[in-house]
Amino acid sequence: MATFLYRIGRWAFRRRRLVGGLWLGVLVLAVAAAAMAPAGEEEELSMPGTESQRAFDLLDERFPQSNSQGAEARLVFQAPDGQRVTASRNKAAVEDALGSLGGGDQVASTTDPYETGAVSEDGTIAYSTITYSADAVDLTEPTKSALEDAASQARDAGLTVEIGGSALESEEEPGGTTEIVGVAVAAVVLVLALGSLVAAGLSLLTALVGVAIAFGLVSALAVPLGLTSTVAILALMLGLAVGIDYALFITSRFRDERAQGNEPEEAAGRAVGTAGSAVVFAGATVFIALVGLGVVGIPELTKMGLGGAGAVALAVLVALTLVPALFGFFGRRILSRAVRKATRPGSERPHPAYGADGRPGLGTRWARFVLRRPVAVLLTAGLGLGAVALPALSLELGLPGDESKSVQTTERRAYDLLSEGFGPGFNGPLTVVVDMPESESAGIRETTDRVVKTVRGVDGVASVGDPVLSRANDTAVLTAVPRTAPNSGETKDLVHAIRDAVSGVEADTGAGILVTGTTAMNIDISEAMSDALIPYLTVVIGLAVVLLMVVFRSLLVPVKAALGFLLSVGAAFGVLVAVFQWGWAAELIGIEQTGPVMSLMPILIIGMVFGLAMDYEVFLLTRMREAYVVHGASPGEAIVTGFRHSGRVVAAAAIIMISVFAGFIGMSNPTIQTMGVGLAAAVAFDAFVVRMAIAPAVLALLGHRAWWLPRILNRVLPHVDIEGEALSGKAPASATQTVTAVRRLPVGRD
Repeated sequence: MATFLYRIGRWAFRRRRLVGGLWLGVLVLAVAAAAMAPAGEEEELSMPGTESQRAFDLLDERFPQSNSQGAEARLVFQAPDGQRVTASRNKAAVEDALGSLGGGDQVASTTDPYETGAVSEDGTIAYSTITYSADAVDLTEPTKSALEDAASQARDAGLTVEIGGSALESEEEPGGTTEIVGVAVAAVVLVLALGSLVAAGLSLLTALVGVAIAFGLVSALAVPLGLTSTVAILALMLGLAVGIDYALFITSRFRDERAQGNEPEEAAGRAVGTAGSAVVFAGATVFIALVGLGVVGIPELTKMGLGGAGAVALAVLVALTLVPALFGFFGRRILSRAVRKATRPGSERPHPAYGADGRPGLGTRWARFVLRRPVAVLLTAGLGLGAVALPALSLELGLPGDESKSVQTTERRAYDLLSEGFGPGFNGPLTVVVDMPESESAGIRETTDRVVKTVRGVDGVASVGDPVLSRANDTAVLTAVPRTAPNSGETKDLVHAIRDAVSGVEADTGAGILVTGTTAMNIDISEAMSDALIPYLTVVIGLAVVLLMVVFRSLLVPVKAALGFLLSVGAAFGVLVAVFQWGWAAELIGIEQTGPVMSLMPILIIGMVFGLAMDYEVFLLTRMREAYVVHGASPGEAIVTGFRHSGRVVAAAAIIMISVFAGFIGMSNPTIQTMGVGLAAAVAFDAFVVRMAIAPAVLALLGHRAWWLPRILNRVLPHVDIEGEALSGKAPASATQTVTAVRRLPVGRD
């Protein structure tokens, strides 16, 4: 691999105008395609195979005149203080507002709250349910405007009116400039780490090119592939983070090679052959983990995984081709000013791992500290992460609804009014579908009455509505309102209790009885995600062990990496529970309502953090293995060499990635907010605690055993040249002498 990538690096350097022109052309095409493509629409989460989804499919089949998952709106009316909504004047205002909706093309039905009894016991709040023949994503602007105009008309009459349901999604205020702040922090870190504005700008430029292409492609394919804005933001988030990191690693290695006396083209080839090999491996792990999200069975999660994987693949291609091409354009300006001065003719060339005064850097000093106290470092870091991970034992999964939105939105205010007037469970009604075989269709009413009686007898049910029969009298639908809020644990238990209670009716009558509705669907999806968590984690861990075994030709290093990954993910879950469930520091990031952690997050974070964790493992340990295997250093010297060459770069890369992820916390989308917190925490724990403290401490305790591989595995596993051993014969004399001199430097003292 190293030799092949070495050739790519040299070719891209030589043909830099061609490479730059090709990427510019791809960028223009992607942007143009995105500009001409229609905007994508948000889609409801679904999970084929669950009971709730089967019920929705059955309703669409038996009630073809309606859309079981069609849009629905609730106009919620509240009378002024001291008045009742049933007063003649207020009643007239409500009826006029509902009458203004008319029978639009997409309006299926409108209920009169005074005829259906949709008035609170104290008479202050009433609501009307408007159903539509189209899904929420297919509602036209005139349809939405008519709904808003009806609400405005009632407000003008003195009523408080809010709109709930799926028909009208408010455009919440954007998260401000936090994303820009994250990129600005990344730029500052790049300048400090590389000591050159040009080198820092190169890393940002290449990352932005990859992100712009990925974002453009996702936007262009949004309608044909059903991609949502969440997919686009995930591609933006991941592409920006890994794009900067991959460019930074290759640029840093290029500067090392130049400082060792290699010509620019040779240095570009070596940088891509060595650091580029690690980039390919790290990118492949992220890609595989994200694509693997498709096995969970949730279409939206599959699309998010594929979108993120595509952005990562683009970041890898940009790093391997455009980065070395830009080396040719910028020349010596990529080197820091201090190195440019020191490498003038007649100047003494310092080794890049040391400062101008010859003193070891912070990475070297930290590695030596860990070597002196490995047990203390291991215990402190391990117990600390374990303590942070403890809240994860209380992890509860759910899907956010209107209750999680800002109080500035009409949906949240409608939710609160309905809870006040009719109880918290009113916002999460359950739909019970009774399906009778054709031979038993004559007994549908008797069976339905029995189901109604059974459901009413379940503890936790506030009310059960009158059943509605299909035209063929083979299917009945009834609505059960829980006493508790949709996202509460009691409502989850209630859904299972209803399903258990009606099983006896099913056995006696042969009817099929299914519980569905948005609340039941969310519960089913959350449980399916919980069930898939351990198998997916097992697959990811197994993949990590195998891939790292191939790369490092070691048995214990992959096991150590996998256990460290578990610690960092557990700690990240602990942070999510503390912030989003318990409300710790929730106000600082604009979270107004605590509740279950979004059910997609654990698996999504595992898939993304797995690849990112392997980034740091590979970039840090490849230098250690290179020193140990290729140059014959002792285990302790190898650890110091790894930190000397890669410690600062890995730390800078981690800070950049944390900044980028944290920049998305300020967005109002709860999915992106949760993702930003979880990923920023996971990267911080994995990079600075696991890879820079636990990993060297374990390696120091294992010594030579860390790099041991059983003979049978050595024969079976393929050989992948990540360290660039095949390139050692290409080293010029000056570079070989420099490496030899560095190896002879004392390790145990400054």
